[in-house]
Amino acid sequence: MITVIAGTNRTDSMTLKVASLYHTMLAAHHPNVHLLNLEGKAVWERGDEMKQIEKDLLIPTEKFVLVMPEYNGSFPGILKLMMDNSDIKKAWWYKKAMLVGVADGRAGNLRGLDHMTNILNYLRVNILYNKIPISRITEEIGENGEVLKPATLKTIETQIDEFLKF
Repeated sequence: MITVIAGTNRTDSMTLKVASLYHTMLAAHHPNVHLLNLEGKAVWERGDEMKQIEKDLLIPTEKFVLVMPEYNGSFPGILKLMMDNSDIKKAWWYKKAMLVGVADGRAGNLRGLDHMTNILNYLRVNILYNKIPISRITEEIGENGEVLKPATLKTIETQIDEFLKF
């Protein structure tokens, strides 16, 4: 099972558009792909909703795709809260992950990708080496979630192909 996580709880985010794109592209090659949108989800505490997300998605997932926007030089706290409120050993240990950074600026959330890499290393998650920082996101992804530049689409396709083999 693969779960794509849109790493923000903001409404109408570019992150969700990118996560949906990855979900669609992965689903074309893998029979069991899910999208976890954190918008409106009570993951900031270990309550019933968080436990259900953990049971349905986090624990059974073998591979995660984390799509993370840049928030103040890192990634959103809601994503970290979700991780912190999960059963770390069952949800994360010895699984695999692919990272995608999203930013309106020119660095594509490189710092956030580095921060998450360190956290996932601590959680014993194996990370695909090919981490994509998507910079100037509004020039790369359209309003309907379509990829605007052929080179960007090729880069995403290559990353997905590598992840499926990972």
